[in-house]
Amino acid sequence: MVAKMSRFGSLQAIPRQLLRTSVHLRAGLQGARSTISRSYATASNQGPSQPAQPTFDNRVKIVEVGPRDGLQNEKKSIPLATKIELIERLAKTGLQTIEAGAFVSPKWVPQMAKSSEILEHLLKTPPPSPVPLTFSFLAPNTQGLDSALSILSKYPDAYETETTRSGKSAQEGGKPALEIAVFAAATESFSQKNLNCSIDASLQRFKEVIQQAKQANLRVRAYISVVLGCPFEGYDVDPHRVATIATDLLEMGADEISLGDTTGMGTAPRTKELLNCLSLAGIRNEDLAMHFHDTYAQALVNTAVALEHGIRTFDSSVGGLGGCPYSPGATGNVATENVVYFMESLGMDTGVDLDRVADIGDWITREIGKPNDSVVGKAVLGARKRERKEDGNAEAPQT
Repeated sequence: MVAKMSRFGSLQAIPRQLLRTSVHLRAGLQGARSTISRSYATASNQGPSQPAQPTFDNRVKIVEVGPRDGLQNEKKSIPLATKIELIERLAKTGLQTIEAGAFVSPKWVPQMAKSSEILEHLLKTPPPSPVPLTFSFLAPNTQGLDSALSILSKYPDAYETETTRSGKSAQEGGKPALEIAVFAAATESFSQKNLNCSIDASLQRFKEVIQQAKQANLRVRAYISVVLGCPFEGYDVDPHRVATIATDLLEMGADEISLGDTTGMGTAPRTKELLNCLSLAGIRNEDLAMHFHDTYAQALVNTAVALEHGIRTFDSSVGGLGGCPYSPGATGNVATENVVYFMESLGMDTGVDLDRVADIGDWITREIGKPNDSVVGKAVLGARKRERKEDGNAEAPQT
């Protein structure tokens, strides 16, 4: 195992623009620690008129999308057992939410054809997890939602809802929570290609799905694709249009909006512009998540911008798996290993075991015959291999 101090003890390798963010975040963290220590001050040096010091929350939530978004575009059929094993391995890493499948037509996304079996397995045999765990399933229409609800109805005591959440992990006797997800698009062209309907028509469709899911006491996540660039309409995606769609989805009852840079065309200035526009529209940071693809190697730069803006939920995929069947040329999601390392190098707390995730990224990419696209994952594995070699040399008898 490689010690965390060796991983995060130096900022020399971080680009200058990210170093500013690191210094800013670390300063905030130090401020929070100072606030905690000052809370024990006596009345003589902390009177009632003194304003409260702002606190800094360094916790970040990573949503693992590998089992669904990461695998959906694979041409080679992946065995059901492999998909289930991937989810079970990920559940042991400290990740809180795992996107596990999609109730969509197998004609259009054949890789998701056995999502019903995955959901049933997770309900009957929930994997051990050190933290309370949520499984998310895509259901873009009422037909998909009905399929999910019919399975849930067979196991009413096997999962937690919004009103019955205990906050216990599986290791503490807790049950997994279930989440339903829908996905809209920020441009008409992408909506037609991806959903075969206009944006307005898709929102009407999602309204029924969201309301039925809420009636079943399920949490709902809503994705908005191509928010920072469209493969058909280019870079000029209107941030005001994104804000309007996000507002509509929240008013329908969605609990969270995940903003997807599906093409990886996003840049730091346009990420900042989008988030500022959403803030001006009255959308809270805690209602937002960011979903970056790393097509142009800008995912971590954009993540830093979002982090500094106050976003604390980020999607990623183990091994950098992914891509979009309706976005020509778009490569994988930003790798979970890269995001975890990056966050912790800035003093943020992901709660995720980087070594375990690196092992999983190596395993799943080998299983499906894909290159491991996580530079951090490969570096962690390489460092571990060198360390073992050095230990072996040190233990070798001298001649």
